[in-house]
Order: sequence, then structure tokens, then C-alpha cells
Amino acid sequence: MTTPSPVRGRGTPHNPHNRFAPSRSVAEDDGWYQEVPLTQGTEIRIETAKTIITRNNSPDLPFDRSINPYRGCEHGCIYCYARPSHAYWDLSPGLDFETKLIAKTNAAAVLEQQLSKPGYVCAPINLGSNTDPYQPIEREQQLTRRLLEVLLRYRHPVTIVTKGSLILRDLDLLSELAKQNLVSVMISLTTLDDELKRTLEPRAAAPKARLRAIRVMRGAGIPVGVLCSPMIPMINDSELERLLEAASAAGALSAAYMLLRLPLEVAPLFEQWLRDHYPQRAEHVLSLVRQSRGGELYDSRFGARMRGEGVFADLLAQRFDKAIRRYGLNRRGGYALDCTAFCPPGGQLSLL
Repeated sequence: MTTPSPVRGRGTPHNPHNRFAPSRSVAEDDGWYQEVPLTQGTEIRIETAKTIITRNNSPDLPFDRSINPYRGCEHGCIYCYARPSHAYWDLSPGLDFETKLIAKTNAAAVLEQQLSKPGYVCAPINLGSNTDPYQPIEREQQLTRRLLEVLLRYRHPVTIVTKGSLILRDLDLLSELAKQNLVSVMISLTTLDDELKRTLEPRAAAPKARLRAIRVMRGAGIPVGVLCSPMIPMINDSELERLLEAASAAGALSAAYMLLRLPLEVAPLFEQWLRDHYPQRAEHVLSLVRQSRGGELYDSRFGARMRGEGVFADLLAQRFDKAIRRYGLNRRGGYALDCTAFCPPGGQLSLL
């Protein structure tokens, strides 16, 4: 089933490289950029999910379960490692990933079913591991908000990763979850340069909007950290210390980072973007990526895929470690949430 949403044109036609040509954008109040409509609007397809919690056993991740209420992401970040997942639906990892979105409209109901099953063992659920739970279509769909309502009712801990300032809409739910030590948030902050953000993450919130989100949530007592990801050699890696300083000033409590990941179809998409926007720098950037990935553009090995290896990766790690100590962002425990309060219907909570 396909439901047309309000048209948010991409401002650029489809091109042979399955991406876009540059175009002019205008800023919206909440900081994300809406392209001038030309050819392509957003389509929303409805999926009736049979299950909603995805399990993983990755040693690189601080959680073993996650929920993604959407497939595809309207933010359009060229580096997104989730792009290849769209091929499962016979859709392209380029323009289709950004414009042909899939909404799991029964997500909240299915979550209730899964949490109510006998023998369910509570552990933090992550929202935003694959696509952003606060991408623009969440305004109308409100799937993330419904999931948070269920998690609050069940007293189930949740962690959130987003670059969307729309998260502030749910401040009421997040504040209540925080009072019960049931939530932590990581705001993804890639650059402080509005022009770089416009081309790299065309419909994500502006840097100032993300910093404001950190500031407002901290004021509401919500534990918030910053995720500087991805760090791209010769593109935004020089900003690392400034990103951490700005996040700390906004009230962030912790920080993490990841080196650029280019699995499968993401590599040629990113390379084309690089040659379009930084033609004189492209070969140097790709060379540093290969030096950090064992001679390839991607290394999928656990323990290496997030941080990389080699001289550049080691230097980046050293800079990060020094900066988080300098700015007081080296506090851990962002995922040490309360799992003991979990109480599905029929438990002690129903007697209160």
C-alpha cells in the first residue's frame, strides 16, 4: 500500500549515479532543509509488521535489541550505512532510500504484544540504529511517539539516536522516562558548517538546531550525549574538537564517534558525492579511508568497522580521547538504565 505524503521535493532530478545534482535550499524554522520541488516527492508505503524488535549480537554495539519504525530515511545523508538495506525491497539505495519510505504503522501494537509475552527479559531497546526515528515524516506518522508511549507505560528502558530536532516534540514523554531512569539520548552531530551539512545531510536538522535540542533536553533532566559520526577524513575530521566543545557547552554528558563506513552500494554513492563537491580533494580522502580500512573502502570486521585502523584512525582516536577529557565528556554509563521497573499488564503495576 502506498500513501502519498505532503510533497517534499528533492530539488534535484535523478541522475545516472542514483543520487542528486547540487541545488539551492531554504531553511525551515526547525533547522532542516526543504528542497525546492522539481521532480520527486516522498512516497510512504505501509508495512504491517509481524515483529518489531530486532536482535543483534554485535560486540560493537552497546545494545542487543532495537526498533526501526521506518525503512528508508528522508534525511538523505549520503554516507548512511543503512542504504543497502533498501535492496531487500527491490528499491535503490540512492534516491529510493530517501523518497520511497516504508512506515510500520502497527509498530506500537506489535511492541505491546512482544513485551507482554511470558518470559520476555527486559533490556534497553534502541530507537535509531538503522534509520532516524525523528526523520521528517514522523511529524505526520507519529510512530516513534506511540512507541515511547508504550515503553513508558511498561516502564521499559529505551535509548535514542537521532539528528532530528523533532525529538523536542516528545519532551513530555522523554522527561517522564528520564525521571524513572528509563531513557538516554545521543544527538548525532557531524559538522558545525551549515553549507557542508546542506550537501552531506540535506534534510536533517541544522547544527544549531541539534545543539539546541541538547540544551533543551538537558534542561528537562534528560541524559544526552553527542555522537560525532561519521568522521570523514579531510571533510569534517578537523572539526572534531569544535564539535565536542560545542556539545559540552550545550550540556552534553558523554560523547562517542565513528569513522566513515562505506558498505556495499554506499561506497560508489559517496565517491560520486565526493567528486561532485570536493573534486580536488577526492583522491586524498579516499586514500585515507583505504589506509584506515586495510586497503579497501570498507572493513566489516567487528572491532575495526567503527573506528578503523592505521595511522589516521589512531590519531583520530587520540584526539577524541584528549578532547572528551578536556570538555568533561568522558563520563560513561549512558546506557545504565533501570531494567528492574519493567512491569507489563498483569504484573504489580496493574495493582497500583
